[in-house]
Amino acid sequence: MSNVLVCIKRVPDVSGEVLLTDDEQSVDAKHVGFTVSPHEECAVELATQIAEATGGKATVLTVGPAEAVEQLRAALAVGASDGVLVETELDKVGPVDVARAIAGVVRSREEAGTHYDVILLGNDAADSGDFQVPTRLAYALERPVVSNVALVSVDGDTVTAKGDGPDGTEIYELPTPAVVAVMEGGVSPRYPSIPGRMKAKKAPVETITFDTEPRGASRVRLKLPPRKPSTVQILGRGAEAAPAVVDVLIEAGVFS
Repeated sequence: MSNVLVCIKRVPDVSGEVLLTDDEQSVDAKHVGFTVSPHEECAVELATQIAEATGGKATVLTVGPAEAVEQLRAALAVGASDGVLVETELDKVGPVDVARAIAGVVRSREEAGTHYDVILLGNDAADSGDFQVPTRLAYALERPVVSNVALVSVDGDTVTAKGDGPDGTEIYELPTPAVVAVMEGGVSPRYPSIPGRMKAKKAPVETITFDTEPRGASRVRLKLPPRKPSTVQILGRGAEAAPAVVDVLIEAGVFS
């Protein structure tokens, strides 16, 4: 039996143009909804698969505002058994604080008799691009860690993680307990069913107050990549444009 803790983050659901706040510290979410990143959706799916395959339980955790219970319920609707909300304002905490909060929950639950064989996280934060939490968490708990993996399984006391490397598929074997940072692409996240949504409404969610002085993000600023210029070239009109169109197709490799 393997118990899994999967950590998610409430992030702006940005499908179009990304806007930053005036202080350039976060993504402006005034006019959009909220979701979790594709990395974390896959981490939730892997957590439920591991729990189902081994007879264990998958617990979902988030550090964020009270409204983040919405994202917890979404994970509960697809197979997680219970949730933990470490309530705080996200703009006041950084990767150090998040890792410390997660480690505190893990230690507290271990003292109460619940041990997690694997902790899964998204490879990086979808809104701020931080890659720090998985590694900081592993160091805080003194556990092995691997990142950039797409598939995770547990067999007894061994965690097997697979990901794409420069020379093909890379396979890692870690002893339990371990921390794994997941990238999207290895599995297809399941969608919640109506029974799953009903079950999620009744599933237990523990709320813990973030009660230590946060160190903050310590970032200078976020920066958006420059916009790609949009240009239009008129090749001609009617039959007169045909030779120019052929030249463009040849240049693009459509014709040889």
